[in-house]
Amino acid sequence: MAELALFISAFLAATILPFSSEVAFVAALKSGMPFSSAMIAASSGNILAIIVNYYLGYFLYEATKRKLFHSKVGKKAFLLGHRYGYYALLLSWLPIIGDPLTIVAGLVRLKFVWFVIIAGVLRVLRYLVLGSFF
Repeated sequence: MAELALFISAFLAATILPFSSEVAFVAALKSGMPFSSAMIAASSGNILAIIVNYYLGYFLYEATKRKLFHSKVGKKAFLLGHRYGYYALLLSWLPIIGDPLTIVAGLVRLKFVWFVIIAGVLRVLRYLVLGSFF
């Protein structure tokens, strides 16, 4: 049951809701949850949420593409996002700015496989580093 709570916490934290999965992760470890269970629950919840964010952005593109491409600024923003999006994903593990970047990745149509590899690995690494202190 604690694993499910951590999974949900990590999922919610990776959306644009102001929620911290790191606090829940540390609390789970402090309460005696095995490190491997905490890693699996937190990482899978977080990765599932960034996939949801990606598809929110993906479908947002469909709803806004006409308006986006009729604007000079919109075209430029889209091209910049597409050109530098993979580099920007290197910041996707950070609080506050990271989760919107996962939505933008879908909006600018970054390749899904590379998105999951880059953003997903960084999410797992964040929990590994955090867990190494406890």
